[in-house]
This record gives sequence, C-alpha cells and structure tokens, in this order.
Amino acid sequence: MPYHATAQRPPWHTLPGAVRSALSTRLGAPVVAAETAGAGFTRGFAAVLRTADGGSAFVKAASRAEQPHLVDWYAREAAILSRLPAGLPAPRLRWTLYEADWYALCLEPVHGRLPRLPWDPAELADTLAGYADLAAALADPPDDLVALGLPRLADLARDDILWWDEVAAGREPAPPLPDPLRGRIADLAALESRLPGYAEATTGLTHGDLRADNVLIDATGTAWFCDWTWLCHGPAWFDLANLLITGYAAGLDADTLFAAHPTVADAPDDALDVTLAALSGYHLTAAASVPPTASTHLPAHQRWTGEQALGWLARRQGWT
Repeated sequence: MPYHATAQRPPWHTLPGAVRSALSTRLGAPVVAAETAGAGFTRGFAAVLRTADGGSAFVKAASRAEQPHLVDWYAREAAILSRLPAGLPAPRLRWTLYEADWYALCLEPVHGRLPRLPWDPAELADTLAGYADLAAALADPPDDLVALGLPRLADLARDDILWWDEVAAGREPAPPLPDPLRGRIADLAALESRLPGYAEATTGLTHGDLRADNVLIDATGTAWFCDWTWLCHGPAWFDLANLLITGYAAGLDADTLFAAHPTVADAPDDALDVTLAALSGYHLTAAASVPPTASTHLPAHQRWTGEQALGWLARRQGWT
C-alpha cells in the first residue's frame, strides 16, 4: 500500500484568500512554500507551511460548510493535543484559528518520514519501544484529558467496529472470503464479541488509530505518533495489534512481537485473536461503503488491511 501517496488534499493556493491571509498573519510572515501531506485518507488540507522568515508549521484546515465532520475531528484533535502529558513523542499544538467558515489547527512540524514498508526491523523496534512509553504515560491519564469526555472503545466496538455478527445475521452482506473461511463467520462473530467486555475493564487511554501512516520517523530514529482524533478509553494492545498488521504482512514474526510487548502484560490470552477478528470484519465491510468525502484510496487500504488481519487470524486459528 503506497501510504505516502494516499491523500487527495486541496493545495495551498486553492484555499480562500481570507484563510490564507489569516494563516500567514498568525504564522508571523507570508507563506512562501507548502508541502502537502501525501499520507492519510481524508480530503482535508494538511501541509507543512514555510514562511518568508524561515519558520515552518504543520497546518490542517477544513471548511465548515463542505467538511463539517473534518472540522469536528480537527477541533477534537486540537483539544486532545493541548492536554497530552508533556514529553510524549506527539506533535505539539501551537494554536487554532477560525476564519471565513474554515477551521485550522497549527502544530509543531515533525521533521520525519513515514516508516519504510515492508518494515525495516530496526524502525519497527524503535516504533514499538516508543509506543510502549506512550502507552505507559496514558495508562493513568491526567484529569484534564479525561475531562474531555473521550469515547470508550467498548462503545465504539458495539456501535461501529463489530460487523461479523451483522453478517452472520444477514443484516450485512458477506464480504468476499477465501473458500476455507466462508464457513467461519460464526467463529469470527464469537471472537469479536469479546472485545467490548475486554475493553470495558480498561481505565487507561489508547491512541485509537495506530497505523504505519500515523507514525513518522525522525533523523534520530525516534518514532512520532500523529493524528490523535480517535484517542479513547481502551486497552493499548488493541492499537498494538492494529499496528502489527503491517508487520505480519512483511513476513515478520508478528505473534512474538505482540506477545513480547509491555502493553500485553495483563491482556487476555486471546486478545490478539479477538482484535484481529474485529478489525478484519470492520475493514472488509467498510471497504464496500466508503463515503464520498474520503480519499479514493481508502477502499484499497481497508480491503488490504482486512485481508491481512483475517489471514493472520486464520493462520493462528489453524483455519487454513
């Protein structure tokens, strides 16, 4: 999956003049260059802006009239970033701006790149170590972050992630499946059904959308974790499994990497299988109904992710 080129974003010069002027004023100097972010699956503006005085910033922006959901997502991310514990490898919020019915948030730029895929083992090791520290810091989150009323993974699972039961009941069409797995829908539904109960018992927070394209590797090898819109109350091992799907696809020993990670210390024995069942059903069904506001690359990402998650689970279960 070419995650460096999945986004379909408006270029800087297409933003309304009033918005460009307001952003330049807030940045303190005219914008002389804009490097559009190639990763991601929304159609919102996102770019590193460079100014005439040598400064730089990462800015996201969206129109309330045309992309109200993105405005809500960006505002949520801004609120989260302003309350994250200090010292985490996450972009820091500088400011937000509302101008001409556009909302923008400005972040400290991370001078890095997406991880190499297939994963370089050293980069993956650094990413997993960074995520262990991140998860530890969020296991007992600060009160002002909790006060935002963040969603619970258990509720998100019941409302939007668990789809195999819908397929089993005939309320959702079955996605294309390999012959050996067509008779396993009931097993998949049974596995994914355990996720809400496992997630309900968690008091800490987890990123909620930890994928390779939400990680940046800087010149020192440090992994930075981006796109914080979906922070939620839930177990960190859920995000770990999501991240390691790309490791499994690369032929790495993802089972051992998962089992050895600190976030799995208190996880149920079947946590990985339960998560893979849930993620495979979510992505394979979602690939058939992508909203028009998303990148046209999103269905391919979801199909690929669902297939890899299901393949990993099938191997672990001995279904193939």
